[in-house]
Amino acid sequence: MGFPQSKQIHIMTKLDLTKGKIIVTGGAGFIGSAIIWALNRRGIDNILVSDFLGNDDKFKNLVPLKFADYVEADELAKLIEGNDSCLREVKAIFHLGACSSTTEKDARYLIHNNYDYTRKLAKWSIEHGVGFVYASSAATYGDGSQGMKDTDPLEPLRPLNMYGYSKHLFDLYAQQQQWLTRICGVKYFNVFGPNEGHKGDMRSVVHKAYEQIKGTGRVSLFKSYHPDFRDGEQMRDFLYVKDAVAMTLFLMENGCTGIYNLGSGKAHTWLDLVHPIFEALNLPAAIDFIPMPESLRAKYQYFTQADISKLRSVGYTKEITPLASAVTDYVKNYLAVGRYLGDE
Repeated sequence: MGFPQSKQIHIMTKLDLTKGKIIVTGGAGFIGSAIIWALNRRGIDNILVSDFLGNDDKFKNLVPLKFADYVEADELAKLIEGNDSCLREVKAIFHLGACSSTTEKDARYLIHNNYDYTRKLAKWSIEHGVGFVYASSAATYGDGSQGMKDTDPLEPLRPLNMYGYSKHLFDLYAQQQQWLTRICGVKYFNVFGPNEGHKGDMRSVVHKAYEQIKGTGRVSLFKSYHPDFRDGEQMRDFLYVKDAVAMTLFLMENGCTGIYNLGSGKAHTWLDLVHPIFEALNLPAAIDFIPMPESLRAKYQYFTQADISKLRSVGYTKEITPLASAVTDYVKNYLAVGRYLGDE
């Protein structure tokens, strides 16, 4: 299907986000609401927010934010299909809307939400010369045995779950259609930070651990079932949401196209992640290692680390927040005081 990613790095015309309307799908969600927050901090509020608000509390992410209008995701699809006149001012789409549950097993649902919907938005954006950045996922890399480089061919990748496959399927389609010289896909690694509280089991370990530690003074982590990793020393590339959105905005503003890894570029252990939580709460570390559910063991990633050299190669030079500093900011300035982004 098409060419290797290494031959699809392309820079388009820079985009001024202060001019025209911006659509943010998944705008009430974790990264989507953080995108709106970051735009607001630049004085930008000509934003059309789209999401499925449903029955959870993610609407609270929107309360402190400024935007022009809101539309449910199925209604946005109708506007796109009908090329509604209200879309004439749109200059950029940040497509963060999707089912983000890595344990979702309804393949039809995932294909509809994560593949078909993205395909419609991308096609419309290309036809109308609108900047388009969409969320792929680091889950497309599977167990990492085929590498985790955003310059490598897509075809050898083997996602471990249907969520990852639904994201991978669109990446392959976009490559086949030669869209990746016109749009930008981002593979977020383990993003954590404010505005994720509605995500239930999909919340970051920072959020879950904070609640455990506040409640019991202790935290539980999964035991390791891999001989190369001791308990608590399984490794992930953790990325603070504030860095994730800075990277995403950079790619849109600079007209970058193709697929990019967005991570810190450095793997840390779960112990590295939870120790700063205890420190922020002025508590001694107390960690229990518990059995991993059988259903997860065969699909568990023991090591992830984003190669972000492609991101750096297109000019992103901003320093990434050190993990301990990011966790401390999240705990002290948001979790401990019940704040959302925009409440600052």
